Amino acid sequence: MSYASCLLSCLLENPILLLTGIIVVAITVLLEWFGLVYQLFHKVERNTSRHGGELVASVLQKHGVQYLFTLTGGHISPILVACEKVGIRVVDTRHEVTAVFAADAVARLSGTVGVAAVTAGPGLTNTITAVKNAQMAESPLLLMGGAAATLLKGRGALQDIDQMCLFKPLCKFVATVSTVREIVPTVRKALAIAQSGTPGPVFVEFPIDTLYPYSMVEKEIGMKSTSKSLGQKIVNWYLQNHLNNLFAGAWEERDLTPLPVNIPQASSSQIQSCVELITRAKKPLILLGSQATLPPTPVEDIREALETMGIPCFLGGMARGMLGRNNPLHIRQKRRDALKEADVVILAGTVCDFRLSYGRVLKGSSKIIAVNRDKSQLYKNSDMFWKPTIAILGDPGSLLLALSQGLKGFSCDKSWPQMLKERDVEKEKDNSKMAEQITDLHLNPLKVLHCLEEQIDDNSILVADGGDFVGSAAYIVRPRGPLKWLDPGAFGTLGVGGGFALGAKLCRPDSEVWIIYGDGSLGYSVAEFDTFSRHDLPVIAVVGNDACWTQIAREQVPIFGSNVACGLEFCDYQRVAEGYGGRGFRMDRTNEDKMEEIFKQAKQIARDGHPVLLNVLIGKTKFREGSISV
Repeated sequence: MSYASCLLSCLLENPILLLTGIIVVAITVLLEWFGLVYQLFHKVERNTSRHGGELVASVLQKHGVQYLFTLTGGHISPILVACEKVGIRVVDTRHEVTAVFAADAVARLSGTVGVAAVTAGPGLTNTITAVKNAQMAESPLLLMGGAAATLLKGRGALQDIDQMCLFKPLCKFVATVSTVREIVPTVRKALAIAQSGTPGPVFVEFPIDTLYPYSMVEKEIGMKSTSKSLGQKIVNWYLQNHLNNLFAGAWEERDLTPLPVNIPQASSSQIQSCVELITRAKKPLILLGSQATLPPTPVEDIREALETMGIPCFLGGMARGMLGRNNPLHIRQKRRDALKEADVVILAGTVCDFRLSYGRVLKGSSKIIAVNRDKSQLYKNSDMFWKPTIAILGDPGSLLLALSQGLKGFSCDKSWPQMLKERDVEKEKDNSKMAEQITDLHLNPLKVLHCLEEQIDDNSILVADGGDFVGSAAYIVRPRGPLKWLDPGAFGTLGVGGGFALGAKLCRPDSEVWIIYGDGSLGYSVAEFDTFSRHDLPVIAVVGNDACWTQIAREQVPIFGSNVACGLEFCDYQRVAEGYGGRGFRMDRTNEDKMEEIFKQAKQIARDGHPVLLNVLIGKTKFREGSISV
């Protein structure tokens, strides 16, 4: 008979012993429940003005956080004030979703965790699209949210909802802080989880009474100074104990330093198998995705590795610009044709989702090396349309570095990338010819984009926010280097422009930041021109204004014969920007001959410290006919 069985038998035979055991357990549970045991050994400092926001700020500061994005609210004021005091720049936006998009951009460009804080209830619900976008884009991001006081949860307090259930499906980690002493370890843990494995968003909820000073919480908690009845005395004891438990041990010294971050890596045997496969290849091809730009490998090292191997590359997402503007290894056109000819394909952070026709564009006889930090993304649709020859659950950037070292002496047959590049040149000549065609109305968008391409400086960062116009720009406008292109990613989110540009300009103050907008997508974040103006962040927005949700209309009209819900107006968006403190230009056929001059004027205005919007009225072309719309 086991020890547990013997003990149970003895207790059942001795009712008094059993009752005593139950009472002891009950008392222990109650003591723990009310925090009485902890309070015996940890001090409650009642006469201090310190507050939980200071603890949040101290952890963020120790983790190298430089920016906190927010739309203010009473629930989170202590966090904002404390961050400002320790030198973290607090940047307030005109919509909560912009705050999270800006944090996302900082995460992508800085290699650290982007941080946003918003108030409870509707403040947090306003962020959900941006949090989901960060999840799908694999951006390490910390969202902090206010909440109703711990005692008032579920009792009808202002803006009190179940916030945890909203963010659990979107975040790698969610937590609610129930005492002040939990703040430091919870935030440290959240920051580490955001960066480990497959990076992504994390959420920490702060009930308002964990952030404000003891004296204010005591005043708000509602204890009666005189209590005659037994019932009121019990209530007062309960409230006082709850208050003490909130602040017990709050200001004890705790470790603020970053926790270790776990990043999966390829094994030496996997690397060797890849080297052997590539060595035998005649027509290898690399498809580089956003994940390849993540830490720990610097993007410049990845660029050098790609050039060392000499394998032609298609670049997607944040990897756009990895090889600069005109690298002979960077192939931009006719990817489907290249994949039909390749004998070895390396999917370095590239996923077989809709962007690769779920894997159907991969040739059945090709050898596929797939590497991804996320197992579900690594094998996406491999049960249907494709099969990896070698599948590696690991960091794509680190693998590319290891391959370049393992392939020393290997040289890809130069005729292969040369042939692909010749196709590029041929296709781009056709695009240039289309740019010279006269549209029925206003300016040819391709001509505008070709002009823009010539005006962008080498240090520029491009933010893509739109459908049809931005889709055309992706083929014509070339990022000048690594981490100089920002788009929403796989979620295809409209409205990222204002937030992404905000984060980009803060991270790279000496770079020109260009937002390429569609007129539809502009509506989501045009109010952030106020944010740009107030915070002295001179970005440049180019709006392709065709008075239509054109990417949808391209299919809807031929299929259903109706333009319903697709039409907009040729609005004077430049005046909106001016109303928010920016500068604006309108470009149309009346000043087509001054297009280059207007772009140069916009650049000068930005150098002088003002955000500027170019409202470019454009007509229709057949350039993107047949493209997929969602």
